[in-house]
Amino acid sequence: MNPDATPAALQQQVSGSSFYAGMRVLPKAEREAMYAIYGFCRLVDDIADDQQGDREGRARALDAWRGDLDSLYAGGPPGRAALVAEAVKQFKLDRADFEAVIDGMATDVDHDVRWPPMAELDLYCDRVASAVGRLSVRIFGMDEAPGIELAYHLGRALQLTNILRDVDEDAGIGRVYLPAEEIAAAGIPFTTPVEVVSDPRIDAACRAVAATAHDHYRKAHALLATRPRGHLIAPRLMEAAYAKVLKQTEAIGWKPPRRRVKVSKLALLLTVARLWLTR
Repeated sequence: MNPDATPAALQQQVSGSSFYAGMRVLPKAEREAMYAIYGFCRLVDDIADDQQGDREGRARALDAWRGDLDSLYAGGPPGRAALVAEAVKQFKLDRADFEAVIDGMATDVDHDVRWPPMAELDLYCDRVASAVGRLSVRIFGMDEAPGIELAYHLGRALQLTNILRDVDEDAGIGRVYLPAEEIAAAGIPFTTPVEVVSDPRIDAACRAVAATAHDHYRKAHALLATRPRGHLIAPRLMEAAYAKVLKQTEAIGWKPPRRRVKVSKLALLLTVARLWLTR
């Protein structure tokens, strides 16, 4: 096995992330499967966001992952997909969800995403976030219908929160994920990424996107409140923590200059403790 794919190595990779506090309370098999999913996502995301590599080379790297997944699911040598092989076997993870994640990363490799139409943004969120959710809810042991619904809403809520939090960082590498419709409604001309996000009117566009994210959080929270079957501390943590990040970002606003909200590890641990006591 690739030494980077061992449970210990994967735990080390995820330990610095906001997911760690939630994942560490899972049973061993589920925890290691989630570390593997996180490792996969990190690796393909690094390919998509590698500003040093040329687009053709990065596209080939993503295609190599597709080939390894094809081989894994066909019973052949898994190559890099050995990272997720045990999780696939134990939790019957759907090949299409891994493919969707790669498709999302391929969007960033193919071109710098700038003010996509809302429908394209929603598809992007489904691929890079809700597809990860669909893999995760299988590992959490949720029934199919509530699991897919939770992945749909929570994945979109989390991704939109990241987009709203990372406006300046994304513009710095030539990307603006805010939807064209909201930018146009705010009266901002489509010029360059930095100019668009530096326009004070971007605040109105961001608040419209935030309203959509809040709606997804509300629906995810309502579903979790029904206490569906499964190990749900991790998604409850992500819903609680990132809804708070969105509210804090809203309170600051998006008129430049902006301050990026960070996730406090202490706050995450306290949230985990609260959720553990009230589960």
